[in-house]
Amino acid sequence: MVLESTARALLHRLAVEQAEARVPSLVAALVRGGELVWFGARGRAGEGAPTAATRYRIGSITKSMVAVLVMRLRDEGLLDLLDPLDKHLPGTPVGEVSIAQLLSHTGGLTAEPPGQWWERVPGAPVAGLLGDLGPEIARHRPGRRFHYSNLGFGLLGEVVARKRGVSWERAVREEILEPLGMGATTARAAEPYARGYAVHPWADVVLPEPEHDAASMAPAGQLWCGAADLARWAAFLSGQLSGSLSGNGSRSGGDGVLRAATLAEMREPAAVEDGPAWVRGYGLGLQLLRHEGRMLAGHTGSMPGFLATVWTDAADGVGALFLANTTSGVRGTLVTDLLDILARHEPPLPAEWAPSPVDEDLLALTGPWYWGPAAYLLRVLPGRGLSLAPVGGQGRASRFVPQADGSWLGLDGYYAGEPLRVISHPGGVHISLNTFVFTREPYDRSAPIPGGVDGDGWR
Repeated sequence: MVLESTARALLHRLAVEQAEARVPSLVAALVRGGELVWFGARGRAGEGAPTAATRYRIGSITKSMVAVLVMRLRDEGLLDLLDPLDKHLPGTPVGEVSIAQLLSHTGGLTAEPPGQWWERVPGAPVAGLLGDLGPEIARHRPGRRFHYSNLGFGLLGEVVARKRGVSWERAVREEILEPLGMGATTARAAEPYARGYAVHPWADVVLPEPEHDAASMAPAGQLWCGAADLARWAAFLSGQLSGSLSGNGSRSGGDGVLRAATLAEMREPAAVEDGPAWVRGYGLGLQLLRHEGRMLAGHTGSMPGFLATVWTDAADGVGALFLANTTSGVRGTLVTDLLDILARHEPPLPAEWAPSPVDEDLLALTGPWYWGPAAYLLRVLPGRGLSLAPVGGQGRASRFVPQADGSWLGLDGYYAGEPLRVISHPGGVHISLNTFVFTREPYDRSAPIPGGVDGDGWR
């Protein structure tokens, strides 16, 4: 749990938001290290104050769960992110759009489905939705730009349903909610839940908002969730919950929902929302936000009568969220302010350093290496990993993970996905890295330097 002084500062920020934004009820929570460490509530939901179990509609946060299902299908080999939609959902006017483009909102699809404002009326079945689609739903060339599309996630939900042979909601429940301990999350309102309201702009009165089954559009924003369950989701997104799998595919605990490497892939920027010096972006089913040196991943959500947001920082293993039963008004800075308060009052402590054993063959590789005349340092990382970085910081740095064949594979930076091999030659050893040769001396003549080395040597 957080310190009393921290809790007071967090509650003050929440109370200011509820009062100034005139929100019927507002709850928020913080997670750290996979645990709920603070919960706050203001206002009333029904006859009493909301609790961590009070359900609110989470809107588009639902999309992030559908995206995890799609990535599970990819990891199981049942689809490829480069597959065109037509391969798994034939007959739409946008069959050439890829699964990855739908996940990242770069497919060029219209933002909303045909027909009435889908969030306020009963939804159409899948057959009705697909039958209403015409060429006008393609608004932009696929891959050209970020254009948020609720319709795209309606289609992805149907892809999941067809691949699994069950409804998207059942797949979410069996493959995500139950393994993560989110059993109180529901597809429709169930007690205890907050009623959704619109607040009059010029008077302190409220108007109940309608709620319907969105049917074919439900994957874009159907689910209801309490703060306790949404905190579990935040812990999962931050990589701190046991439902994730380790990078090699082995379980890190629990039933295992997604490989850690796949979750990291979802957090990688695939599109930018707001221009060259971007602050907001989108990965694969996750919104991204750059804030005070952090890279946050999560999602916002809104439906008539409800607002919600969850942001997580995988680097620090923290997350924050809020849930509100109002159509508009809550400032987007609430969640980042909560994270800032936590960081200011209780900054994270670095993990303690302790020696760890290193195999002799790896220890012999450490130290300086040269790419031509440029000096690099090779360090050993836990689990036989390697780090290759330029001396002085000018140049390309990457980390590498070991492979079964004795090589290493680039994890990040310029050499992400590229193979690194240590190769013996008559005068010693060299590193082969995607056609580049790193040697123990600058332009070592005994190594197979591409193009050779001038015979007269240094002068």
